Amino acid sequence: MHRIAALFIALCLPALADDLTRIQVKVTDEAGRPVDRATVRVVFKQSRLKVPLTKVRKSWELKTSQEGIAKIPGMPKGDILIQVMAKYYQTFGQTMTIEDDERTVEIKLKAPQKQYSVHEK
Repeated sequence: MHRIAALFIALCLPALADDLTRIQVKVTDEAGRPVDRATVRVVFKQSRLKVPLTKVRKSWELKTSQEGIAKIPGMPKGDILIQVMAKYYQTFGQTMTIEDDERTVEIKLKAPQKQYSVHEK
């Protein structure tokens, strides 16, 4: 019985590895300077596969390096939500379809807009 389970796992792991992508998120400001210590949240939303991905990590939350880079290893391919939050910048959020084995996503953060009030004239 254990041999059958081991054989099944050995046959399925290469197929599962083909369905994973490595994502590198590069965060810069509007002038092209890297934004360090930005929080990058990556959430797997939906796959094109019919096989349920129960043993694969589907969300990551990490900080960018001084070069403005965050590396996410082993994320399932498909629709992925990327959110970036940094002090003194507008929050970024977008769902992307990623089917590549490796992908670099470049994100430019904008400065915050002036506050608006209905009470000011």
